[in-house]
Parts: sequence; structure tokens; C-alpha cells
Amino acid sequence: MYDRLTKRDIEKMEEEIEHRKLVVRKQALEDVKEARAHGDLSENFEYKAAKKFKNENESRIRYLEKMVKTAHVIEDESEQDEVGLNDTVVLYIEEDDCEETYKIVTTIRCNVLENKISIESPMGKALLKHKRGDRVYIALNDTSGYYAVIREVKKSDDESEKISGY
Repeated sequence: MYDRLTKRDIEKMEEEIEHRKLVVRKQALEDVKEARAHGDLSENFEYKAAKKFKNENESRIRYLEKMVKTAHVIEDESEQDEVGLNDTVVLYIEEDDCEETYKIVTTIRCNVLENKISIESPMGKALLKHKRGDRVYIALNDTSGYYAVIREVKKSDDESEKISGY
């Protein structure tokens, strides 16, 4: 499966890859070298921690490179009055009698704690291309879901949020 990412997402990942290769990798190798010089490696916590950090950095580089290589580049093709990528949506949740605000983002930038939902999520899929005033059914699975009314759509061109994990 390919991740649907914007050009800006890919640029940010490439910037992170470069930073990790040129700055973080160099520091991690230096930390390992310094910790190794402290003697007995079997009881050397600094050495184990430095190796762990070095390996985590290399793992993150591989992950980002794979994401860039396999990405499917997308653009927001929504109309001015429709819900699209990077838009903020105010929903009235009928079942709970409350309003919630969400931002529709690509998978790599989703963060439920910040109410940033992915275009791949059930809610993201249900909201895309709908307009203010539309009543939308958000399916949680094959047998359950809920209705929400789109109260407001705030258009945005801001793709400057950081990518998860950076």
C-alpha cells in the first residue's frame, strides 16, 4: 500500500533524512566512539544507550526513505466550499449533542491528540468533498457509525506542520 502524501510532506521527509544523515548520524557515531573508550562494554550503560540511539536513527532514515520512494503524490482538488486536504472542519455530532473541530491531513501528519485526522481514516473519507450544512454518516465499521453535520469549513493552504516523529 502506498501512502498518499503531498509534495510538501515529501520535501519535509527529505529534509529530515538529510538532517539525520549529516548531523544526527555524525553525533551518534561520535557518542558510540566516546562511550566505547570508557572501558568494559558489558557494563557500560552509556555505550548501550549510544548504540540504541544510533540504531533508532538509522531505522528512522530507512523508514523515511521507504516512505518517499513508495509515496503516491496527491494534491487538494476540492472546491472552495468543499472539505479538502488541510482544511479545518467544525462538526456537530448529533449523538453526543456537541461540536468538534478537526483538521484533515495526510496520513503522516495525523495526530488524534491534536484533532488532526487522516484522509484515510473513516471520518476523513466521509468528510472529503462534502459542504457546509451536509449531514454525513461516519462508519466506524460494517455495523456501526454515527451522523455529523458539517457546521463550518475553514480552507487552508498551510502544510507547515511537522511530520510525526520529527
